[in-house]
Amino acid sequence: MSEGRTGTGGTSAPTVLRMILGRRLQERRQDAGRSLDDAAKALRVTSLTIRRLEKAEVALKPLYVEKLLETYGAERQEIDEFVVLAERANEPGWWHTYRDVLPNWFSAYVSLEAGARTLRTYEPHYVTGLLQTRAYAHGVLRSGFPHEPDEDLGRRVDLRLRRQSLLERPDAPTLWVVMEEAVLHRVVGGPEVMREQIERLLEVAELEHVSVDVVPFTAGAHVGACAPFTYFRFEEPELPDIVYTEVLSGAMYLDQRADVVAHLEAHSRMSLLTSDADSRALLNRMRKEYS
Repeated sequence: MSEGRTGTGGTSAPTVLRMILGRRLQERRQDAGRSLDDAAKALRVTSLTIRRLEKAEVALKPLYVEKLLETYGAERQEIDEFVVLAERANEPGWWHTYRDVLPNWFSAYVSLEAGARTLRTYEPHYVTGLLQTRAYAHGVLRSGFPHEPDEDLGRRVDLRLRRQSLLERPDAPTLWVVMEEAVLHRVVGGPEVMREQIERLLEVAELEHVSVDVVPFTAGAHVGACAPFTYFRFEEPELPDIVYTEVLSGAMYLDQRADVVAHLEAHSRMSLLTSDADSRALLNRMRKEYS
């Protein structure tokens, strides 16, 4: 996952395990004192192919992995274990069955989301997908795909709701949502749908691993008045923190430290513009307005 790379299609989206193994291959090569060109010669490929393997931009072919590790002087047990993991890493995630309605650039997001230990998200326009009700999700997706057949739209909604199961896992990640008050005023699907959605936010905000902060209009101009973004942190030391941010026709995945820190600091500063009690009071007030 390279900084600033726009995910608009091309190769299959990497799983988190593939990203981890790519990083390990890179570290193993560097520890062995081998260059990209050295590794490329061992496989009779270009150095670009090696770089793409290490960046998880292509699948990890077991034969490639075995030959590279032999070149790096790895022991047989390590090679065998690595090959098994590489085969697992190439298996498609559960979301692969939705590939007909899931853009490739967002497949990477779903993989990161499923493997993250901590997620922080900023939403200026809509309730974040992990907390949307079915009716609200249907309204949001219909606005984005106004001419799509009902069957395909239904699959998009199903995918969004299935993603939410990660919050129910025994090892559920920490989710910290910061959203603008404008989200609550943007009517999606009508008053009944909005009331149900706000009730859902109040419900999940009671969970120990979920925080929902609503930045009020009275906060005025602030550092985060920008595009939505999500910050991912992982338990695995091989993976850097990653930020996902959307553009009109795709997305960017950022892993350069300066970019990640800027988004993390913005999220923290925005969260200070409100409190749990104030956010809850605002949600309750808006729920009454939609009654």
